[in-house]
Amino acid sequence: MNTLDRRRFGEALAAFAALVAGGALEARAAQKVTADHDMSNMPASWSGNEKIGFLIYPEFTALDMIGPHYMLTGLMGATAFVIAKSKTPVVSDTGLTLTPDASFDDAPLDLDILCVPGGASGTLAAMQDEATLRFLKSRGARAKYVTSVCTGSLLLGAAGLLDGYRATSHWSAKSLLPIFGATPTPGRFVRDRNRITAEGVTAGLDFALALVGELRDRTYAESVQLIAQYAPEPPFDAGQPERAPAAVRTMMEEMFAGFRASADRLGREAFAKSKSF
Repeated sequence: MNTLDRRRFGEALAAFAALVAGGALEARAAQKVTADHDMSNMPASWSGNEKIGFLIYPEFTALDMIGPHYMLTGLMGATAFVIAKSKTPVVSDTGLTLTPDASFDDAPLDLDILCVPGGASGTLAAMQDEATLRFLKSRGARAKYVTSVCTGSLLLGAAGLLDGYRATSHWSAKSLLPIFGATPTPGRFVRDRNRITAEGVTAGLDFALALVGELRDRTYAESVQLIAQYAPEPPFDAGQPERAPAAVRTMMEEMFAGFRASADRLGREAFAKSKSF
């Protein structure tokens, strides 16, 4: 911040806002946006060249991916790839359809950030798909940051990527992490070396915003937060099991009982198989 004079910072931030609002823009688009705004004094550290891969699969939870996608594509100079088994459109658990940018076969080998969303039945199916686990193990072994949101940590675990790491997950699945060699750890998101796992759904916004601050700086991250007007004030206080009314907590725990049992069995099978590839 000290490298920018105050007179020009307003112009630079206006251009920066346009860049972030549009995501990780191509170079020619960025040139058009900045044509009327002198950004020559912007810190060099505010631009990078990260490659970010977002895995999607049938019946994934859309906000698990879209929240981090919004925050991380605000990194100027970064390139984002929405990756699936093939380039066929993928339907989320709520019916939202996304078209992948890349398939497992043509996705970049070296990703700076790999982000894995969660889900319910879709995640269980993905845990049984060898191609998906092979892709995660291959890219995760090379990525600078290996991240997940919600039950996406079960997929990382099934691919052998959380063995020996502290991690978290959606509250309904967190106690399953030890079957993958991971240690369940408190926190909205948990960082252990280059593994970053977030709690359920909305926690993806928090981990991704924190990572923006790490990859750029605090002023940059705060600018992204302000552009998003990310200042949550939920109308209810039931976002954590310990704060939800007992009747609500019991009802939801019963609803997730079948998922937990299936995730436990399939997770153990997948984790054992992942050691062979």
